[in-house]
Amino acid sequence: MTRRQVLATAAGVAAVSALQLRPAYADYTMNVNPQSNWGTWEGWGTSLCWWANVYGTQDLLADILFTRDTVPYDGQQLPGLGMNIARYNAGGCTTVPINGESMVASPRIPSWKQIQGFWLNWSSADPASSSWNWTVDAPQRAMLAKARDRGANLLELFSNSPLWWMCINHNPSGAANGGDNLQSWNYQQHAVYMATVAKYAHDHWGIAFDSVDAFNEPAADWWRADGTQEGCHVSPSIQAQVIGHLRSELDNRGLTGVAVAASDESLYDQARSTWASFSSATRAKVGRVNVHGYQYEGGRRDLLFNEVSAAGKPLWQSEYGDGDGIGMKLARNLTYDLRWLHPTAWVYWQALDGLEWGLIFCDENAGTLGQVNPKYFVFAQYSRHIRPGMRILDPGDGNTVAAYDATARRLVLVTANFDTGQWINYDLSRFSSVGGGVRRWMTTTDAGGERYVAHPTDTVLDGKRFWSWFPAHTVQTFEIDNVSL
Repeated sequence: MTRRQVLATAAGVAAVSALQLRPAYADYTMNVNPQSNWGTWEGWGTSLCWWANVYGTQDLLADILFTRDTVPYDGQQLPGLGMNIARYNAGGCTTVPINGESMVASPRIPSWKQIQGFWLNWSSADPASSSWNWTVDAPQRAMLAKARDRGANLLELFSNSPLWWMCINHNPSGAANGGDNLQSWNYQQHAVYMATVAKYAHDHWGIAFDSVDAFNEPAADWWRADGTQEGCHVSPSIQAQVIGHLRSELDNRGLTGVAVAASDESLYDQARSTWASFSSATRAKVGRVNVHGYQYEGGRRDLLFNEVSAAGKPLWQSEYGDGDGIGMKLARNLTYDLRWLHPTAWVYWQALDGLEWGLIFCDENAGTLGQVNPKYFVFAQYSRHIRPGMRILDPGDGNTVAAYDATARRLVLVTANFDTGQWINYDLSRFSSVGGGVRRWMTTTDAGGERYVAHPTDTVLDGKRFWSWFPAHTVQTFEIDNVSL
């Protein structure tokens, strides 16, 4: 048996104090670069559709997602995720016919994915007229207010589909062939709708949206009339026209400080293609580029970042989701995003969802809540410690996220370890001073493993280094105090 095996056996699956292992025996060493700057962190969040359409009145869920309190749930104490971003979906469905015409619903869309829209018909754009109904979508609006009241300070309004009566086939799930489905005479009307909702929310709900995105994965061709949700293909040339209208409509309502976000493409490479298609005039109207993470480990995140940053635009990872309830896929792609895409915010799709897509399992059809998936605790390792205002640093390692709080003089390191247990060294020698101490939290996603367990005293500095044992399929967070760049 090798010396490393003896030490690992003695340590078991718990991380071991620095006094129990010299750094020479670590499997690898990372060297954090204090002079790097990958952006100022804005926060973490979730979209509210569709889960909030079912569960939006529940304070318990708002506490779990939008605070860092310890919240009792299903016989356990959950660490609140501390999300500060909420994305609100303006729906494309209504049940009110217009001159004998009615919405065409996909045969496969469940009712809880049919988000009710506020504008009932084209008779009047006046939000005080009978053409508008501001009482619909009450549960999602309730959760938006609960998020705000718990400290969510970045709110975004977005659209999965224009209102059904703006669609060519009156179906807000998409065209039969997955092609463009927004009528040409409604390009501006869609912008009017989004801007009017933003203005009404500001004036009547106490909701100040920071940004509005008129699209959701618009380049995709999978938005079809028989789909399972709202969706609409919008070609880049049409997107450009809607973006222009949206900027004007927001300005006309005095919302000059509300950014136009675009275009929430599903893939990094799609986002590059859409961005490249925009003229300089269209780009000037875009305040922030949003992209989704459904290319997972593929795609050129780095090229998208280069092209967007060259235009002087901030970048959000505005939607990510996967079917791995364990959470290690989430950890891998989140780390890839922060290393190569350099977003300043990271948003999970549905915090509650069926199968293993949600951080917490739910059955929207039955209206019931279920187990907390291990990836909830993986997400907590990042969201509870990397906080708004921190500076993202180059950690010198492909599996680690590093952030620095200049006010608190605190360095945060979150490392994901995948298939093989190993020792990892953290070399902080490039920092001007490192005083300590070190606090540690661990989530081991294997059955029976620790779920976001704090170990406040077992890791100590040896000069400007420390080290820790990582079991397989583990994420650990370290907070190091009294650190100066």
